[in-house]
Amino acid sequence: MAATLSALKLPSLPLRIQSKLHSPSTITQTPTPPQSNPNLKLTLFNQQDFLHTFKSSALPLSTLALPFLLDAQDALAVQGELGLLEGRTAALIHPAVMAGLFGFTLWTGYLGWQWRRIRTIQTEITELKKQIKPVAVTPDGTPDNPAPPSPFDSKIQQLTQERKELLKGNFKDRHFNAGSILLGFGVFEAIGGGFNTWIRTGKLFPGPHLFAGAAITVLWAAAAALVPAMQKGNETARSLHIALNAVNVLLFIWQIPTGIEIVFKVFEFTNWP
Repeated sequence: MAATLSALKLPSLPLRIQSKLHSPSTITQTPTPPQSNPNLKLTLFNQQDFLHTFKSSALPLSTLALPFLLDAQDALAVQGELGLLEGRTAALIHPAVMAGLFGFTLWTGYLGWQWRRIRTIQTEITELKKQIKPVAVTPDGTPDNPAPPSPFDSKIQQLTQERKELLKGNFKDRHFNAGSILLGFGVFEAIGGGFNTWIRTGKLFPGPHLFAGAAITVLWAAAAALVPAMQKGNETARSLHIALNAVNVLLFIWQIPTGIEIVFKVFEFTNWP
């Protein structure tokens, strides 16, 4: 709407062209023969058709060309002032979200460890069953000489009960869903934090906090990339997935002090809201 209204103030170029074409000073009077000239009629027809078309399209063409005619700074709606995006409220969103993501990272790791525990318990049960000596039986299927209870039997029973309880927690799906949320929000806020710094200061500050944050983001992506191989039962991928996330947590913890220092600077150099 603004561009259309501005175009109405521009000089009407087609009208000036039309006035020049019909001005007596620009038309030379030449004697014409008594018979009509078909080429002349065709030329006049083409000129009138061109003027009519150009006149009808003058406003749309002016509207399209308007952004190129105006100064780039005038085209900015906020003229460089970003309001709340430069204030203290927006600057504190990043540390608040990252604090929540740190706790959510620990919770996601707990869910993953419980799912791993379900798999390892089953392996333990299988190994214990292999150590139980077979008991001789009579032809009717009863034990020939009843042996005393094996110490492995009670252990197997205990692990079996523990596995049943863990299966009720649905840790596999919960870990997968939590990891997906962590990846999505983590990458979004890692970029958002740097973007907010650039909005407030016009530059980024290379240092431990920025580099650690970039490394954490890369580790999130790398750990998620191993999921297809893990779903196929690749134990190497599972071990690497755990190792990458362990390093991720350590970097997260190491990044907390530098993050607190930045929060203090936000309160020093920004105002509410």
